[in-house]
Amino acid sequence: MAGTTTNISIRMDSDLKAQADRLFGELGMNLTTAFNIFVRQSLREGRIPFDISLNQPNGETVAAMLETERIAKDTSVKGYTNLAELFADLKA
Repeated sequence: MAGTTTNISIRMDSDLKAQADRLFGELGMNLTTAFNIFVRQSLREGRIPFDISLNQPNGETVAAMLETERIAKDTSVKGYTNLAELFADLKA
């Protein structure tokens, strides 16, 4: 697949680009190489090579979040502001 190259232009948040440059630099590549790897893998698999989702919590996680909110509002549940007090109560 080697041959002539072409330039493309991608708009990206400057902070995001800086983070990507650091990450890919640590991996021994630049953003161009990383993008080429992404495109080649996409072509091999015939799809985007990772799952894209809304990252919505499952039912168990939603239930845990609701329980946490309920406990936080319950005045009969003791709260802690420091770990020493928490660990003292756990030892008791």
